[in-house]
Amino acid sequence: MLIKKTLSIVFSLLLLTNGSVQASPTIETWRTSSGAEVFYVYAPELPMVDMQVVFDAGSSRDGKLLGIAALTNGLLDQGAAGMDADEVSKGFESLGAIFGTNAGYDSASVQLRSLTDGPLLLAALDNFKKVISTPEFPEDAIERLRAQTLIGLQAKKQNPSALARDAFMNAVYQSHPYAQPSLGTEKSVAAINRKDIESFYKQHYVSNNAMVAIVGAVNREQAERIAEDVLSRLEQGQKAKTLASVNALEAANEVFIEHPSAQTHILVGQTGLKRGDPDYFPLYVGNHVLGGGGMVSRLFAEVREKRGLSYSAYSYFSPMRFEGPFIAGLQTKTEQVDEALSVLMENINRYIEIGPTEEELIASKKNITGGSPLRIDSNGKILNYVVAIGYYKLSLDYLETFNANVDAVTINQIKDAFKRRLIPDKLVTVRVGALVEGSKVRP
Repeated sequence: MLIKKTLSIVFSLLLLTNGSVQASPTIETWRTSSGAEVFYVYAPELPMVDMQVVFDAGSSRDGKLLGIAALTNGLLDQGAAGMDADEVSKGFESLGAIFGTNAGYDSASVQLRSLTDGPLLLAALDNFKKVISTPEFPEDAIERLRAQTLIGLQAKKQNPSALARDAFMNAVYQSHPYAQPSLGTEKSVAAINRKDIESFYKQHYVSNNAMVAIVGAVNREQAERIAEDVLSRLEQGQKAKTLASVNALEAANEVFIEHPSAQTHILVGQTGLKRGDPDYFPLYVGNHVLGGGGMVSRLFAEVREKRGLSYSAYSYFSPMRFEGPFIAGLQTKTEQVDEALSVLMENINRYIEIGPTEEELIASKKNITGGSPLRIDSNGKILNYVVAIGYYKLSLDYLETFNANVDAVTINQIKDAFKRRLIPDKLVTVRVGALVEGSKVRP
């Protein structure tokens, strides 16, 4: 208990101490002897270290076994090296360490946070290594996680927001792996067996398919030893094969899902941009004006403030390995669907045509750059940036040059990027809600 209280105090100090994190973290990189890339930031202010091991093992690697990436990742700490799930969990908790897993479209990761006290760190790293290199995938754990997943998939059927998101991704990405839900389907999850999971793990959880990110109060020499040791029991294996690119939409598409919800959920969009895209900053800054700036964005002002059609209206680009989606959305009373959708589309089209005003651009730049310190005010936040920089091959000075790149964006660059990247007559529109008699938008 004393260790856990100490760690809690450390976290509190991190939040309260000014200047405890470098304004522009210096990222160092190298490869382990087994071929994995390591990205490292020295952050000596607090006696702790955060690390992630990231594998190219996200749901885009599911193939026909939809949901297997999420199941495999979620089962890693459910039994390893002769320990059951409780023993694995207590192994971290007794050291004041925190372990986590995460799987998305592009990647799957395991994460460790530990104090840097010698014996505590060594024991935490040893437990961490066992989990990622010798998982046992016990049958009872598989059935337990399968049951939880199936319950979650059933719950999605009652969630209009989740239904809209899945339908949107399917309509936009069609035959690409991004079209399929990361958790899989009830049919696919029910069909996955232990042999499938073991095979997926053996193929993807290998050192040549891994990346390591380390942020904390360990020096370069210590970080090198940690990366080498953590991956030492993994098979070297092969890097995952390159996936097919995303195809651009050839025509507009409207999808309607009838659902007995009080409000109708609307999503509009298409493919957007990928990580490292040269249009990233014009689109990011430009979208802050359109719908990414919360209560100061155009969509919020036009849809909520002026007309009261929705509690909120928003838009965002979600960059991924391939062109992630551009999404604009809102929720509105079912009887207001036509008007709300009309206002949303009208503002998107107008913005693509004329872009922001000078005043809007200046205000958005100040808002974005003013919030930069908060985006890297903890080791955990820095780690997330380091992971994205390393995994998606972004420039190592990405954080250092971020504000300058934002400030350099011009109105003409925004207009040019939006006109090239968003095609109004090829947008996907998804509605989930009750059917409105006489609505202009039909199922």
